[in-house]
Amino acid sequence: MTPGRFITLEGGEGVGKSTQARRLADALEARGLHVLVTREPGGSEGAEAIRALLMQGDIGRWSPHAEALLFAAARADHVDRYIRPAIGAGHWVICDRFLDSTRAYQGAQGIDDAAILALHAFGARGLLPDRTFLLELAAGEGRARAAGRNPAANDRFEGRDDRFHDAVANGFARIAASEPARLRTIDASGEPGQVTDRLIGALADLLP
Repeated sequence: MTPGRFITLEGGEGVGKSTQARRLADALEARGLHVLVTREPGGSEGAEAIRALLMQGDIGRWSPHAEALLFAAARADHVDRYIRPAIGAGHWVICDRFLDSTRAYQGAQGIDDAAILALHAFGARGLLPDRTFLLELAAGEGRARAAGRNPAANDRFEGRDDRFHDAVANGFARIAASEPARLRTIDASGEPGQVTDRLIGALADLLP
């Protein structure tokens, strides 16, 4: 049986993660792989229930510590009930956000990275992706894209100020610099097909 793989897409608001998750899945399926696409927070029944708590309401609905705990709880259920079984069955799993988003977003609110990793070690038993792609756009371009979307799609995180989103971008950059073997930075500018080609190229070493 072809070994399963776990791929995650990360980045700030409006960089095209959801679009590229679907396009990457199509490209991999065209190569004969069985691919599942999921998201965080969410992906399992319990995690989707927690997603509604996290993403809706006022910006200040939860404290940073409470947010970190809720994300960890959602991820634990998602990993146990969906991600690990799929990988074990030989599927490729593509996830729109995972641990690194928690590190960047909650880290931007003052939560220590070691604490987030400790929660992950307990809740998700330390599962890490085989490859993480950090999609990057020029400063402000992603937020401009996000602002042009349907307002109903906006959430508690998109509505925060530029200072917060700059801190998130810096957090992602630090993670990428510290874990180059797992995390690859991808230029998300240009046509969607061009970005997908970059992703496939950066997966070449994992493809059967």
